[in-house]
Amino acid sequence: MDFAFTEEQTAIADLAAAVFGGKSGTERVTVVEAGEERIDRELWRELARAGLVGIALPAEAGGGGLGFTELCVLLEQQGRSVAPVPLWETVLAAAAIVEFGTPEQQHRYVVPAADGELFLTVGLEEFGPADPTRPATTAHRSATGTWELTGAKAVVPAAHIAARVVVSAATSSGTGLFLVDPAGAGVRAENNETTTRAIATNLDFDGAPAELLAEGDSVAWLVARVEVALAALQAGVAAGAIDRAVSYLNGRRQFGRPLSTFQAVSHQLADCYIDLEAMRVTLWQAAWLLGNGEDPGTAGLVAKWWATDGGQRVVHRAQHVHGGIGVDIDYPVHRYLLWGKQIAATLGAASADLARLGDRIARIGVPL
Repeated sequence: MDFAFTEEQTAIADLAAAVFGGKSGTERVTVVEAGEERIDRELWRELARAGLVGIALPAEAGGGGLGFTELCVLLEQQGRSVAPVPLWETVLAAAAIVEFGTPEQQHRYVVPAADGELFLTVGLEEFGPADPTRPATTAHRSATGTWELTGAKAVVPAAHIAARVVVSAATSSGTGLFLVDPAGAGVRAENNETTTRAIATNLDFDGAPAELLAEGDSVAWLVARVEVALAALQAGVAAGAIDRAVSYLNGRRQFGRPLSTFQAVSHQLADCYIDLEAMRVTLWQAAWLLGNGEDPGTAGLVAKWWATDGGQRVVHRAQHVHGGIGVDIDYPVHRYLLWGKQIAATLGAASADLARLGDRIARIGVPL
């Protein structure tokens, strides 16, 4: 198991850093946050032109032919810039269609998604504490043989601009993934502002028409990848927050010397470094396993827990060491705190992650 980046992965990270750095500065993000969609379409087009949107999708579907690890490399760079684009949502929805969908579905949705021409998203979360691999939303066949959904999905990211949502649902034989039009018949959508000022949608299904992608283990397949994608994004957010803190503390002076030289401040940043390193090692272990077709076991949940628990500590400390300027929303560091909180709440908070991890170990005896 080798976590060192290849030359190709390093090149992807450098290209992504250049695109995000050039197109998602503080002033630009402020403008996007004040808009109606809260999505930076200009940045999205630039990512597509650079071949980054489809980097982890197959070449025959218009992508770059690389894999899940490369997607995580890209997501880490997005987190460093807190760039408002639905990257993991679109790519993982498209990946599920590639993995389980028909050639016609791939041509209709994956090819234009890889080109940056449409957005996709995933609906896995529901109201109340629940294991996302065990959805309460149900799917059944109608009298005409088509599939219909009943139930609800909570805080579906970017559903207000998505062409389709990949939704998890319980079936008579287990669980499955389905494609749903968020603006279609039988769907009621309620948009809300999230902690990051993005738009997320609560979707209610009342006999909503749906296209089957797959039953069986498809829900667990998607949840595992979303967990690790969130860990990658959070690792970038935490690293970006630390970079902001270091830059500020090196430039700010008290009693004739930089704040960064004060022992209490140094200890705070040392704790951030320890948390970030734990986040990274668990992230890249899980990403390596998934990217190489190995069974991740509990690695994905462990990475998700570290991203949730450690990530929140990092963004809180980074905010704290900025002192009074940290609470000024015209200063950019607050966005890292908001993103860190939002990511940590996605698919369940730290306590929910631990409960799921313990339940999985108890049920199937998977070693840590």
